[in-house]
Amino acid sequence: MQITESDFLFSDQKELLQIDAIHSYLSKESYWAKNIPLDIVKRSIDNSLCFGIYKKGEQIGFARWVTDKATFGWLCDVYISTAYRGLGLSKKLMAFMIFHPDLQGLRRYQLATLDAHRLYEQYGFKALENPDRQMGIVLPNPYQNTDTEVD
Repeated sequence: MQITESDFLFSDQKELLQIDAIHSYLSKESYWAKNIPLDIVKRSIDNSLCFGIYKKGEQIGFARWVTDKATFGWLCDVYISTAYRGLGLSKKLMAFMIFHPDLQGLRRYQLATLDAHRLYEQYGFKALENPDRQMGIVLPNPYQNTDTEVD
């Protein structure tokens, strides 16, 4: 599935993903995956429903859904390259993803964000009604103390 709008290509085709660009952003610029090793990025992409945004063949945005495509989807690793922010690309990406056939009919869509609440609220996300029912194991900064070199 793909669409082109204003010279930007939005696609779910994994063969278009530029793993090195994704790894570079996540490992160097994101607050949630700083220093993430390349092999973990590759494995996460292999096991997720992924979306890319491209401008003249260059990957400038990314998002992935961890999903069973039946009941649950977790949106993560969403980014737009700094040079392309403010153009409404995150909204277009959300609209493209939320109607994807593999994400229809799920009973739970979730995500975590530090600062993009207003964006996601436009697509139906809201604070959990019963957060006391949610549990998790969270490892803060899991890649900070690795011996893996980041390019």
